[in-house]
Amino acid sequence: MAWSTRELADLAGTTVNTVRHYHRLGLLAQPDRTANGYKHYGIAHLVRLLRIRRLATLGVPLGDIALVAQGGDETPAALQAVDAQLTERIAELQRARADIAAILREGAPADSPRGFESVASRLSEADRSILHIYTRLYDQEALDDLRRMVEAEPSRSDDEFDALPADADEATRERLATELAPSLVQHLDDYPWLTDPTMHAARDDTVTQQTFVEAVVELYNAAQIDVLSRATRIAHERRGSEAAAGEPALDEGRDQFAEGERAEP
Repeated sequence: MAWSTRELADLAGTTVNTVRHYHRLGLLAQPDRTANGYKHYGIAHLVRLLRIRRLATLGVPLGDIALVAQGGDETPAALQAVDAQLTERIAELQRARADIAAILREGAPADSPRGFESVASRLSEADRSILHIYTRLYDQEALDDLRRMVEAEPSRSDDEFDALPADADEATRERLATELAPSLVQHLDDYPWLTDPTMHAARDDTVTQQTFVEAVVELYNAAQIDVLSRATRIAHERRGSEAAAGEPALDEGRDQFAEGERAEP
């Protein structure tokens, strides 16, 4: 009995394009053609195609199928490698399901940073964005602490900071910085590593610092950066510290923003 490409693909539960792809990879031999040019596949092609499909459904990469199909000494190791990859993939899928459950339960934005689903819906766009960046800069212990910080009930000052216009006047900036400082003092008391964030950096210190500065400049306006810098300075003064660990980065971010403003036509 002979089948056309479409008939073979249908019988094997796949598509014509897949059959053609296997031909291009050399996994499936080309069949003989009739006088009018039509391909005619036989039992041998069907069996070979079914075996290829079986290995593919097991997760064997197409590039390894020819080797695995030979059944040599390399086959067990190749299958064990596939099993390890599947184990990792299953873990990823389970984490994804847990994340989706948390997003639905908390009514959070679908792209909420992992672990921050419970608070994401009340954070500003800038805060959510910078948390995404933090997940790539800091280790899990630091991220857990950050989550606890933002889980605290937002204050009126937090809301005002989120809405602060870039041209906010001097009095508003100073007042808002003074109002925000106590919460920064509390954070520094509760999480001493904030005075030296490199303790929990997941990447090179220089990369972490540069990325942080660029993120602050990009995500917050000039007045917000100024308020953050002032509030940090006040917080460290209240704690009796002469040097604010987070302050240089904020000052640098403010200066970079100012340079960008001056450079605009």
